[in-house]
Amino acid sequence: MKSLLAPAIWIVLFAALLHTGLVAPSVAVLTFAFYAALIAGLLMAWRFHSSRIFFALLVLFLAEHGISYFSSGHAAAGGPGRMAVAAVGLLLPLNFVLISFGKEKGFTFPTLAPAALLLFIECVTVAVLCRPEALAPSVRGAHHAALAPPLPFATMVAFAAATIVLLIRFLLFHKPVESGLLWALAASLLALHFGGAGRFASAYFATAAFILAVSMVETSYLLAYHDELTTLPSRRAFHDALLRLETPYSIAMFDIDHFKRCNDTYGHDTGDQVLRLVASRLARVTGGGQAYRCGGEEFAIVFPGKTTKDVLDHLEQLRASVEASSFRLRGGDRRQVERGTDRRNVRSAGRGRAGHAIRQLARVTTPGELSVTASIGVASSDRENSSPEEILQAADKALYRAKAGGRNRVEVASPPRRRTRKTATIA
Repeated sequence: MKSLLAPAIWIVLFAALLHTGLVAPSVAVLTFAFYAALIAGLLMAWRFHSSRIFFALLVLFLAEHGISYFSSGHAAAGGPGRMAVAAVGLLLPLNFVLISFGKEKGFTFPTLAPAALLLFIECVTVAVLCRPEALAPSVRGAHHAALAPPLPFATMVAFAAATIVLLIRFLLFHKPVESGLLWALAASLLALHFGGAGRFASAYFATAAFILAVSMVETSYLLAYHDELTTLPSRRAFHDALLRLETPYSIAMFDIDHFKRCNDTYGHDTGDQVLRLVASRLARVTGGGQAYRCGGEEFAIVFPGKTTKDVLDHLEQLRASVEASSFRLRGGDRRQVERGTDRRNVRSAGRGRAGHAIRQLARVTTPGELSVTASIGVASSDRENSSPEEILQAADKALYRAKAGGRNRVEVASPPRRRTRKTATIA
């Protein structure tokens, strides 16, 4: 929600400052701000190999430059400038939607050529439509007015449809790029509303370029502090959270049972599905906990201000939720394919130890469905001098005991043994 609403707040604050007269920058200053944000965004997009933001900024530049050129730098109220506003009003939202559906493919000629060719064709089309001899006599002879006329109905429909598409894609994927495209589109609509050129339009085009540039920073932060597969905070975010902990707190270590066996049996694509399924349950953990992916099938849950007694019920609910979850396998069950003798099974069959009753926890519940279970170890800071590293180690040991004790269970860390001093007595 922060990624979605922050750009909207920027637009509202900037509009309030601009229209109330608290700040009154000149057109030259606003034009400089637009090009500064544009160049900074293009450089960051090139550095981070984000072709989508690069082309979005390029579309924004062509839209602003085309309207400014055909309207001679003034609000387009008629003539070629008004035709440029109408053309941009249809092409800009269309391009943003196409960019949103596109994939990041880097900066190679085969990947850049189709998009560059499309932009070239659009520029030629706008130039042809805005020629004075191509306009109707009434449009050709129109003069600039103090206020730009309302936007064409087709423009409003195009922007509304693009807004709905971009909003849906953000809600589906939660990517800063989708949010950046959405609010850059909104700022561009305001720029067209004020004629596409002039002080107000330049200010909103600059805001749109700034939003797209900031979305690159948000994307780099997301990649650094969030796991791309599960969307949970990553190991780096987990270590940062440990630095901010204050007693009391609890840390739980969470591990998917027999995950390697699941990967070997069904393949890594199914393993990724398992990780997403489990992560969706971890993201909804109750009791004020925050889940993190530490690597592979291992996760951590931090409960600030909670003791072991406070979190046990919540962890048991999480364990039961994972055990009760299942999903339909994509494709056939690879275990049905004849693979010959499995030497691992042969070796394990000879281990006639008492703990052989351990469940086959990565299992197919019904034909085509797979479910898994998890083991959890939890430890709490019961002393003032307990460091997060010590609590983490204690939770790890509890996790090992949970696995050794049969898996699919929650194990509490053993309290530390207190050393007692031996005092010599004189008889």
